[in-house]
Amino acid sequence: MAMLSHARCLRASSPIIRRRISTAADPSTRQIFVSKSTSPHFNLSIEDWLLKTAPRDQPALFLYRNAPSVIIGRNQNPWKEVNLAAMQALGFQLVRRRSGGGTVFHDLGNTNFSIHLPRASFDRARTGRVIEHAVRNIMGVYDARTNARNDLCVGDMKVSGSAYKIAGTRAYHHGTMLIATRLDSLGDALRNDKIKMLTKGVASVRSPVCNLRQWKPDASHEQFVQAAVESFRQEFDVEREPAFIDEGDFQDVQQVRQSIDELQTWECVYGQTPEFTHSLAQDFSWGAVTVDIHSKHGVILDASSDACPDLASKLVGRRYGTLDGLDVAALSTQEREVYDWLLRAM
Repeated sequence: MAMLSHARCLRASSPIIRRRISTAADPSTRQIFVSKSTSPHFNLSIEDWLLKTAPRDQPALFLYRNAPSVIIGRNQNPWKEVNLAAMQALGFQLVRRRSGGGTVFHDLGNTNFSIHLPRASFDRARTGRVIEHAVRNIMGVYDARTNARNDLCVGDMKVSGSAYKIAGTRAYHHGTMLIATRLDSLGDALRNDKIKMLTKGVASVRSPVCNLRQWKPDASHEQFVQAAVESFRQEFDVEREPAFIDEGDFQDVQQVRQSIDELQTWECVYGQTPEFTHSLAQDFSWGAVTVDIHSKHGVILDASSDACPDLASKLVGRRYGTLDGLDVAALSTQEREVYDWLLRAM
């Protein structure tokens, strides 16, 4: 790995100079961006904006934190990956990102990084080394190592997971860094027991995780940002100062504003869900009920039930999970019981 002398790079002890970019943000004049916003919709939109607008021959780094939220991969099933009831009770947002990979939990104890490169020179091992060097050599967590999946681990515990996106002439490697995240909230939000839901989507690979503070008690967001910036500068010979950005800098950038709006729509969060089936069973005082559902893009394509065939037929064409538009008043007493159970069970 090509490392430059510290004289040419940002020192770990040197303060980062905060400079705002103009509203008409031009990534050709900046290569390092640090978000002051904690909106997952804004930050994921900036990541996509960088992918599409950064000069094709230049590396770029983006660092950010999000308010408590669950971020699912582009090809994942939120009903399979996430405990939606627990997540909603905790007030967390659900967002579908544009890259692949598994589901992750974000809060202010977790810092996210995104390294953008020309597609022709994109190397997952190299971008992984940037983060490993930041944590091990600059922050001093000397047991930190990158595993075969390109996740950063300390001992047997994962502190950072990764995902990737390649589009046109650009590519990026992005990931999480667990510094002081609420691991109990992470467990509550991602615990799901729908074993009879079979999906064509990508399943998350569960791994034991821990925070960096378990190994370095004074680890902080600011410290990791500083280390990641220095490591990135050394690896890619970058001398430009970081730009600290927020929503106000992009209020007139249509691509970013449109992306923020799109990420909050049902069509993005649920409507991109790959095809799946779900077999649900429940005993009632008047008998046992099984309902078999086939769904694609968040809409029920087919449903069957020997005990409640009429109700099953009424599910077809409805949104899975909410059954919007179904005439509840027209249901029989037994059908209403099954309907209420389905809403909870889905």
